[in-house]
Amino acid sequence: MEHKYDFDLIYITERIISVSFPPALEEQRYRSNLREVAQMLKSKHEDKYLLLNLSEKRHDIIRLNPKVQDFGWPDLHAPPLDKICSICKAMETWLNSDPQHVAVLHCKGNKGKTGVIVASYMYYSKISARYIHYFSGLLSGTIKMNSNTLFLHHVLLPAIPTFESGGGYQPFLKIYQSMQLVYTSGIYGTQKICITLEPALLLKGDVMVSVVSGSGFKGRIRFHKECDVAVRFQVVFSDWPERPVVDWFIRNQSKEP
Repeated sequence: MEHKYDFDLIYITERIISVSFPPALEEQRYRSNLREVAQMLKSKHEDKYLLLNLSEKRHDIIRLNPKVQDFGWPDLHAPPLDKICSICKAMETWLNSDPQHVAVLHCKGNKGKTGVIVASYMYYSKISARYIHYFSGLLSGTIKMNSNTLFLHHVLLPAIPTFESGGGYQPFLKIYQSMQLVYTSGIYGTQKICITLEPALLLKGDVMVSVVSGSGFKGRIRFHKECDVAVRFQVVFSDWPERPVVDWFIRNQSKEP
């Protein structure tokens, strides 16, 4: 018989986790589920997680994990601005101190608390800053959605970083449109990548191109689990800016997250 849990545990990103409990959950079941959460986090992240408690202070949480910081405020109320700043600073300090560190947002009751902190930290840390700017522009009317299409004829990477001294790195491209895989290239040499698409690939909306390794790596990237290195960019088509914007994100991780 499948075990039923009374909590939601969600990986918002690879390093930011949300754990929420129903507001009316009885005390005994809450403590039991809290132990389950602690065991899950410890098995996955060992002692490298910091729990930020957005609800009332509880000593049983501290007993399960000494790395707890309390930032609670009353349900159905906006948090004080200085508390938002303190939470964002605590998350930044913890996450920047070790690439294996993860931050866990704990909340019993109103899930809106987690939403406020996640949105605040995204803005604070510049995660998806351009998309936040675009969304703000859509709300204010200064940016409008544009359904124009683009034909991708060529992809050229004149130089590729050397990630392995012993070889085994065989890069190829994967192109995604709206999170759906639309193109996979052949495998190329390690010095450069030059691809001509015939016929040209018709694209619109959000596009991501990933350069991934065919062998020699293990790990996780945004849409697949094939390599430890991802060079990726997203192109956004809108009335502003006039030309597509290209963002490069390079990640080289020594261990699987």
